[in-house]
Amino acid sequence: MKKVLAVLLVTLMSFSALFAADDKVVTVYMPSPAGLANKLAADFEAKTGIEVRTFQGTTGEILARLETEKANPVADVVILASWSDGLQMKQSGEIISYEPKEKGNVVPGWIDEDNMLFGYSASAVGVIYNTLIYPELSADWADLASSEYKNDIAIPDPELSGACKDFVAGYVTNFGWDDFEALAANGMSVPGANKAALEAVTTGEVGILLAGVDYNAYSSIAKGEPLAIYYPESGTVVNPRPAMIMKSAPEVENAKAFIDYLFSEDAQKMVVDAYLLPGRVDVPCQNRSSLAEIPQIPCDWDQMMAISSDAARNLNELCSK
Repeated sequence: MKKVLAVLLVTLMSFSALFAADDKVVTVYMPSPAGLANKLAADFEAKTGIEVRTFQGTTGEILARLETEKANPVADVVILASWSDGLQMKQSGEIISYEPKEKGNVVPGWIDEDNMLFGYSASAVGVIYNTLIYPELSADWADLASSEYKNDIAIPDPELSGACKDFVAGYVTNFGWDDFEALAANGMSVPGANKAALEAVTTGEVGILLAGVDYNAYSSIAKGEPLAIYYPESGTVVNPRPAMIMKSAPEVENAKAFIDYLFSEDAQKMVVDAYLLPGRVDVPCQNRSSLAEIPQIPCDWDQMMAISSDAARNLNELCSK
């Protein structure tokens, strides 16, 4: 009997340890840059003792993974590179409300009115060009449809890049399809998601990347690549990157702690080091254009959300003709 009780006691202790370990875990799905995701995870774990399990991928890959896991949810926190995709998740009832501790310091508009989307950072898209091919360039979006740039322009796949998808939706709601149709007729290509599209310009396969995400450009420039970036004068889309707590989160309290952490000074400094725009107004940018320096087009996010997926698909069809 004593042996049986001893075995039961050891078994119970093992189960208790297992459940205690599970309580010290948060699962976060994050887009690039990978270096930032890894640093945030390590720092949060060091500060709280809560292990961060991550899945990293493009916005499209993250959304696809969530779809496959619907019957057995895994993610506690989901971060996307597309505000409109975050709004879609809100509309479909997939996320919950929470008020972060540093809410008062967040850039106005980067937390939605229902406290469900938390824009802890942001990127903008611009024109990235190879300076060995074009020593200087300042053409507006529509001007890039000129014959002098024929077959020398790429754009990230908006069905894979959340930032590009939101730009296409924002541009179309303001200016219509004429400019994209002209660019496609001028030979604009779609090499792939952000990384592949930037690589095409870095290697000189094409000279210009339209709607490239800015943090990738700044990072590559800092490494010595022959690139430059500017934001066309007619404006671009600044895209807050929403972090969200899943309604199906296995560890809701740990998810809330992670959201609070994302707006901490330490986390925001890591955001700046990754060449993203910080989510707090009291954290300055370094080595990149600040939010105030970026010309923006008006963004009706509800309208953009309604058309974003169709607009992305339509652009790919235009460029494949």
